[in-house]
Amino acid sequence: MAILYGMVARGHVVLAEFSFTQTNASVIARQIMEKMKQGDDDSNASFSHDRYIFHVKRTDGLTVLCMADEASGRRIPFAFLEDIHHRFVKTYARTILSAPAYAMNDEFSRILSQQMDHFSNDPNADRLNRLKGEMSQVRGVMMDNIEKVLERGDRLALLVDKTTNIQGNAVRFRRQSRRYRNTLWWRNLKLTCSLLLIFTIVLYIVLAFFCEGPLLPSCFN
Repeated sequence: MAILYGMVARGHVVLAEFSFTQTNASVIARQIMEKMKQGDDDSNASFSHDRYIFHVKRTDGLTVLCMADEASGRRIPFAFLEDIHHRFVKTYARTILSAPAYAMNDEFSRILSQQMDHFSNDPNADRLNRLKGEMSQVRGVMMDNIEKVLERGDRLALLVDKTTNIQGNAVRFRRQSRRYRNTLWWRNLKLTCSLLLIFTIVLYIVLAFFCEGPLLPSCFN
């Protein structure tokens, strides 16, 4: 994928051009400009020649043209033409209206060379692909954040479940403790009553033995 030739012209007057290869691109470019209607002040067009495509952008009488291979498509070459048009107008302004042929070639051919190389080899030159890449990165970050939020939600739900279980266990423990205390209390009460009963029986037997009679009242006569 490459842009091999670039040119800037006012009408049929070529003001600057540059080519990476030794081809007849300059001749074909002039033929294309002659075929285009001069009345079309604002137009974009593409022309096929052999295995190359010539892309043309004409705005307010200024024509910017490039030759690219077929693999370049249309988006990148026209982004290049837009960039060159903006740079050329910003640099030379009203001088463009009266400049003779190749008046800006010495200076601007270097800019053509730099931008042709940039749009041919730098993936960031393709604005749409760059935006897609940035959107993909943003989408990836959002997905990571969503996953983290979901993980936190799962952890929070797990923590709530554990807290609920702990609270339930605490309630059951209090109930079991209360039952255990009640059981111990009744057990102690029964044991105390049994001991008192045994003590009473033993005391009766002892008193009956020492008083030599089956009945206790004889001990107090």
